[in-house]
Amino acid sequence: MIPEDLRQRVLAWISEDPDPGTRTELEALLEAGAAEELADRFAGVLEFGTAGLRGALGAGPRRMNRVVVLRAAAGLAAHLREKGAGEADSVVIGYDARHLSDVFARDTAEVVAGAGMRALLLPRPLPTPLLAHAIRDLGCVAGVMVTASHNPPQDNGYKVYLGDGSQIVPPADEQIAARIEAVGPLAEVPRGPDERIEVLGDDVLDRYLDDVVGLVGSDGPRDLVTVYTPLHGVGGDTVATVLRQAGFPAPHVVAEQAEPDPDFPTVAFPNPEEPGAMDLALARAAEVGADLVVANDPDADRCAVAVPGPHGWQLLRGDEVGALLASHLLDRGARGTWATSIVSSSLLGKLAAAHDQAYAETLTGFKWIGRVPDLAFGYEEALGYCVDPAHVRDKDGVSALLLVCDLAARLKAEGRTLLDRLDDLAREHGLHATDQLSVRMDDLAAIPAAVDRLRSAPPATLGGLAVEQVDDLAQGAGPGLPPTNGLRLRLAEGGRVVVRPSGTEPKLKCYLEVVVPVDAGGVDAARISAAGRLDAIRADLAAAAGL
Repeated sequence: MIPEDLRQRVLAWISEDPDPGTRTELEALLEAGAAEELADRFAGVLEFGTAGLRGALGAGPRRMNRVVVLRAAAGLAAHLREKGAGEADSVVIGYDARHLSDVFARDTAEVVAGAGMRALLLPRPLPTPLLAHAIRDLGCVAGVMVTASHNPPQDNGYKVYLGDGSQIVPPADEQIAARIEAVGPLAEVPRGPDERIEVLGDDVLDRYLDDVVGLVGSDGPRDLVTVYTPLHGVGGDTVATVLRQAGFPAPHVVAEQAEPDPDFPTVAFPNPEEPGAMDLALARAAEVGADLVVANDPDADRCAVAVPGPHGWQLLRGDEVGALLASHLLDRGARGTWATSIVSSSLLGKLAAAHDQAYAETLTGFKWIGRVPDLAFGYEEALGYCVDPAHVRDKDGVSALLLVCDLAARLKAEGRTLLDRLDDLAREHGLHATDQLSVRMDDLAAIPAAVDRLRSAPPATLGGLAVEQVDDLAQGAGPGLPPTNGLRLRLAEGGRVVVRPSGTEPKLKCYLEVVVPVDAGGVDAARISAAGRLDAIRADLAAAAGL
């Protein structure tokens, strides 16, 4: 039996929903008497925060749908007008190839135009970093990217950037959320007119491509056999063009994953970090004798790298790719501040110091990294790299991929590999080994409960290393860093553990690092020692958190 007040809320939602598909969905649930399902969908709203919106597609206020997107667009437009935006100002809107992304983008454009600003739509599904580039390239007051990045196929999302090209942070997210909450009936939200909506041409893409290719030029070694997969996403054409214009041979593209497909049929999760996601690419690499495997996530803002190792193909960790890119840019003379998040390896700070450069730590997410003053390079361990902050103040899987290829080709010309370069860095600065304990939880309440369990009873040792200090990140993560739910456990001998809820997925994430000096035993012995320490820390941490 569906309670009458719930029935009336569902009927009210149906009455203003412009999408016949989601109207039919709710009508069927009413007809079936699906009280529990309807109660879940109407138990609050999909919250707008620093990640914008992200959730499962479907009808109701706790799902991603046209009603939720129209209200978000109206709230964003009201916020921009309140901050002084007017008829001469524009908002650029991009979208990926997920289900309904193009529809959500068009709805957003119509609301922006109805609010009296100019709406600029990217010409087709394109990578997220191109949207970040276009904001500054076109002088927009804001940008919106409709994407759920590497989330499962049933999800979609809505990322908001302001005019500096960076993702929103507090208090802008709270201010926009308040304006969304104040939106009245959708029938009263103006839409259009069409003359204030422009579908951009390929010149906006061409300028992005020029800036990316300009990072490496075309005069270096280019003998490199690569395998590439866009994981059913939107990066394929852009990456192929960038590599061609930079003078590289065409990559061997994983045919089964080459075209955008919102159902991601060959992977359980369209995230190159997830087990199995790279299997087809690694198999292709073995067939063609590749030097390198590179991959993007579905919206191409992340880059994964795999290399042939002594025991077959191995995926490099995000911290390893971050160190390789940083050292490559430092060796080329890049100057400024080198930044990473508190959950990433401490090696970047040592690389910056060795070149007399500034170093900064931020909270997780490029909404923080992209705002570091005088940023020269930023990365986070979750495969996100900002190698050209002058043009894209966000993670960019396309430009990072090109720089990885550039470095790999230069090393190959010397008879060396990316693994050899990592060994160099270990000898110079100690072996910084990182790992992660990541637990997906259906019960969302269990995630903060695990953090609270560690907060109230932190372990005295982890993996045989003394826990020397416990930082409650809810009280502030450091100078200039705002509070966030999580813990940082500082271990003996340079070790570290950070525990936090994921900001985009129903996961508890624990980030582990140990530092092992490279002595007479060499790098291989240090790696074996580090792997043992990480395994012991992971086991002790899981027990302490009740996982």
